[in-house]
Amino acid sequence: MDTVKANGLEFGYLSAGPSDGPLALCLHGFPDSAHTWRHLLPVLAGAGFHVVAPFMRGYAPTPVPADGAYQTGALAADANALHEALGGGPDAVLIGHDWGAAAVYGAAALAPERWRRVVAMAVPPLESMLSAFLDYEQLRRSFYIFLFQTPLAEMALNRSFVQALWRDWSPGYDAAEDVAHAMECLSSPEHVAAAIGYYRAMLDPARHVQAAYAAAQEAASAIGERPVLYLHGADDGCLGAGVVGDAERHLPPGSKAQLIAGAGHFLQLERPADVNARILEWITN
Repeated sequence: MDTVKANGLEFGYLSAGPSDGPLALCLHGFPDSAHTWRHLLPVLAGAGFHVVAPFMRGYAPTPVPADGAYQTGALAADANALHEALGGGPDAVLIGHDWGAAAVYGAAALAPERWRRVVAMAVPPLESMLSAFLDYEQLRRSFYIFLFQTPLAEMALNRSFVQALWRDWSPGYDAAEDVAHAMECLSSPEHVAAAIGYYRAMLDPARHVQAAYAAAQEAASAIGERPVLYLHGADDGCLGAGVVGDAERHLPPGSKAQLIAGAGHFLQLERPADVNARILEWITN
């Protein structure tokens, strides 16, 4: 594992491919790790990309940020700073899943000149989700978001809780390896609190806001101008697939929103051949 300093943090990361190839930055979500890209990394490396999958801020071995910022603006700033630190050029591509998708939207909006192609998975644009959260079934699936606003969150977020989320979000998928990697990232109470901090910032945008991220947060609320390939599992137990029908309307012109049959929330792990082929086609055209 390598490390790189960007945006004031020492990011641990996995990598593959030629160091002089176009940068492909792959961002994970919750409760997950950079290992979620283990099927995609060799495919993109084989296509000549320098593929980098960092552990997101607060996910060990990346440290907990001293500023306590977990807003989308902070995540987007991390992505763009990683582009700079890793020597990315205008031919770089950006790929994100779950919270990584939120970072993708923000980074592409803040610095579209850095990213030639953009891929987001499992979390559509905010506008697509707003109507979904008025639905009872979606509110029931999203119970954890509201639990994470309470003082009980740090006690609740243990291995059995993470196992249950993976089971519910990707029915039928054997997540033992991924849960183990996720728990390595949540190896201390501070890292557990950091993962929860993403959700506390989600419903309380003023929480831990620093002046350096204020402008980034405002810009990251927009999607930007780069066309997006948006992929969503048809059997997603975290965010119902009904959001996909509305997603394309809220994405930039030229974007595509596609359902992946037979996949849940962690589609890149459940249907790697299908997902990898779609991503590779998108970023090489």
